[in-house]
Amino acid sequence: MQEVFVGQEDEIPEGGRKVVVAGGIEIGVFRVDGQLQAWRNECPHQGGPVCQGKMMKGVEERLDADRRSLGIHYKEGSLHVVCPWHGYEFDLRTGRHAGLDRIRLAAHKVTVRQGAVFVSVNA
Repeated sequence: MQEVFVGQEDEIPEGGRKVVVAGGIEIGVFRVDGQLQAWRNECPHQGGPVCQGKMMKGVEERLDADRRSLGIHYKEGSLHVVCPWHGYEFDLRTGRHAGLDRIRLAAHKVTVRQGAVFVSVNA
């Protein structure tokens, strides 16, 4: 593993991101709930630049007791990124696709030392 410098911790605000090239791989580093998460900038669907997509609250459908739709809403406390190519939506805390648990973003380890942010990549 190789650690690559991303930037200073204060360069990534809450709900923000920074996309860097590390070891020839594009990686998006996001701050969600005060935590830094790093995901490969490659959508598992068809390789789109997912980390450069729109960030928004997760969308979910409300159902009544008979499982009839009550409409969709934005889920409070969630933050997703939407791939700009085909609209695949991923939870930025877990990397999981919003509808299919088996589809996930590739994670990279984030380390912060003395305010400097690093991501780990395979050398």
